[in-house]
Amino acid sequence: MASTPVSAWPGAAKAQAPVRPEAEYPLPDVPQQLTARRLPLAKRLLQHPALRKAIILVVLAIIWELAARWQDNDLLLPTFSQTAATLLRDLANGELLGKAAVSLGILLQGYLLGVAGALLLTVLAVSSQWGRDVLTTLTSMFNPLPAIALLPLALLWLGLGQASLLAVLVHSVLWPLALATYAGFQAVPETLRMAGRNYGLRGARYVLQILVPAALPSILSGLKIGWAFAWRTLIAAELVFGASSGKGGLGWYIFQSRNELYTDQVFAGLALVIIIGLLVETLGFHQLERVTVKRWGVQR
Repeated sequence: MASTPVSAWPGAAKAQAPVRPEAEYPLPDVPQQLTARRLPLAKRLLQHPALRKAIILVVLAIIWELAARWQDNDLLLPTFSQTAATLLRDLANGELLGKAAVSLGILLQGYLLGVAGALLLTVLAVSSQWGRDVLTTLTSMFNPLPAIALLPLALLWLGLGQASLLAVLVHSVLWPLALATYAGFQAVPETLRMAGRNYGLRGARYVLQILVPAALPSILSGLKIGWAFAWRTLIAAELVFGASSGKGGLGWYIFQSRNELYTDQVFAGLALVIIIGLLVETLGFHQLERVTVKRWGVQR
């Protein structure tokens, strides 16, 4: 019996795909002189972050002014222009500058103590298992506890003075910074760790030369969070606690103005708190990031 070839079976033949013809497309000649097209002036100006932030602040000031004029009650909401005049007046006569100097002096002391304690705990945590357990246990216990809630105990134990304020400031800085620093240390690549060990680095040298530079973005984030917590805690403590060693800070200035129904001074004190926060963020942390992690290519 003769066999039928496979190609003769019904449906066995397959249609071949059409072959695309080759084609050549001539490219346009490259111009001898390429002219860069400049952006419009408005777009070039808006590329500056400082100008964009200034526009945002101006818009907020306009909204504030319109809302206050619509409210038409200086006791509840003074206008932006009235608040700005009060702020400039109290800055010129030195009252607000003195209050700010008292607050910033106490804040700097508590902040530095909190940073030192956080770094010490983190170094212990990366050095031994016991240190790691101590850090995780203490942060789980005390980090959720508001610092201002410890103020009554601080006043009872440490008395009326700067020591009680320093205690709550250290509490507000210590735990978030320790958590951020430890998380940054844990995220350091194993390759860098092995390189440090191959160079014979151990203990504090290993932490300072390998872990700290690699974890610096997380450390800077923890420093920002600790600063914000400390600043808010200090103002709240001064509102409750009042004057320290016979001198009052910005929180005490706001509290006194509220008692005397000087609402414009209350807003002026709040505005100075915001201005100081913006200055520390812009001139302090942003510049530190620019010369470290952004310059090194670690952070965009």
